[in-house]
Amino acid sequence: MTVLKDLFSSRWGIIMVGAFIGIAAALLQKLGNPANMGICVACFQRDIAGALGLHRAAVVQYIRPEIIGLVLGSLIAAFAFREFRPRMGSAPIVRFVLGFFAMIGALVFLGCPWRAALRLAGGDGNAIIGILGLILGVWIGTLFLKGGYTLGRSEKSYTAAGLMFPLLMLGFLILIFVFPQIEGQSKNGPIFYSIKGQGAMHATLLISLIAGLAIGFLAQRSRFCTTGAIRDFILFRQTHLLSGVITLIVAAFLTNLILRQFHPGFTGQPVAHTMHIWNFAGMTLAGLAFCLAGGCPGRQLFLTGEGDGDAAIFVLGMMAGAAFAHNFGLASSPKGIGPYAIPAVVIGFLVCLFIGFSMREKTQ
Repeated sequence: MTVLKDLFSSRWGIIMVGAFIGIAAALLQKLGNPANMGICVACFQRDIAGALGLHRAAVVQYIRPEIIGLVLGSLIAAFAFREFRPRMGSAPIVRFVLGFFAMIGALVFLGCPWRAALRLAGGDGNAIIGILGLILGVWIGTLFLKGGYTLGRSEKSYTAAGLMFPLLMLGFLILIFVFPQIEGQSKNGPIFYSIKGQGAMHATLLISLIAGLAIGFLAQRSRFCTTGAIRDFILFRQTHLLSGVITLIVAAFLTNLILRQFHPGFTGQPVAHTMHIWNFAGMTLAGLAFCLAGGCPGRQLFLTGEGDGDAAIFVLGMMAGAAFAHNFGLASSPKGIGPYAIPAVVIGFLVCLFIGFSMREKTQ
C-alpha cells in the first residue's frame, strides 16, 4: 500500500493517470460514446438529470455509468487507503449555487474542462477558445484566493452522512438494471432514455462502468484535477497536476490518431458551436465557479467518494443547473447558444463575483 501511495503522489504517477484517462476516453468514443466526449463530467451529469426526468430534452437522457463509476471507484480507493473521512458544513448553499452556475457556463460552451481537453485532442479548434476562457476564470478565482476568499471549514461528520452520495450513485446503478433500456422506447418505468442524439450514443454498460471505476480509483489516489492544475500553476508555478492534464491531452490525441478520430477544424465539429465569444465566456464562468468551489467537476465527484458532503452538494447543484439550463433555454446546441444563455452567463458572473468578494476572512 505504501509503495502505491508513493507512486501515485509522484509526478510519474499523475502522468500515468492522465495517460490512462486520455486513452480510456478516446477508446470509449470508439466503443459508442459521442465523438470528442469519451468522458464529459458536466454533459454526463446533464444526461443523468434528463434520465431522471429533471429536464425533457429528449436527445440527452441516459444514466451514464461512467459517473457512477467515478464516485464508486473513488470510494473503493478511499476505503482501501484509509482516506474515507466524512465531513461537511462548509457553506453548503454557496457550493450548490457555484455548482449551478458552473454547469450553466459549461453547457454554454458544451463541455466541462475534461471535454475541452478531449475536444482539443480530437481536433476541435473551438476548444482552444474554451480553454483560454477556463484559464481566465481560474485566474480570476486565484485573485480571490489571494485576497482571503474561503468557504470556511468542513466539520467531521458521521460515516452514514459521508456515504449518502455514493449510495445515491449505487441506487442509480440499480435503477439501470431494474429498468434497462428497451430498444426503440424512450421510457422504461420511471427512467427516460434517448432514442436519438448524443444521449443514445454510449458504450455498453459494463465497459462504461469499468472505465469509470478505474478512473475514479486512480484519480482519487493521484488527486487529479484540471482546474487545480491551472490554479496551482498560477499561484505557485507548480506543474505537478498540470503534467497530468497535458499528458491526458497528448494520450487522447495519439489514440485518436491511431483510431482515425482526429478531425481538425472549427466548423462541423461534433456537439460544438462556433460562437467564440460565448465559448470563451461560458468557460470563463465555469472556471471561476470551479476555482471558488475548490476543484473541477471530476475532482468534486472524487471527493464525494472520500465522504465529502460539501462536494456532493456542489454536484447536486450542477445537476440542478443542467435541468434548469435545458428547461429554460440556456444550454447551447451545435446551432449556437440558447435564447436566454447571455443573461444567464451575465447573472452567473455577478453571483460568482459577489461570492468571491463577500466571503473573505477578515484580517485582525
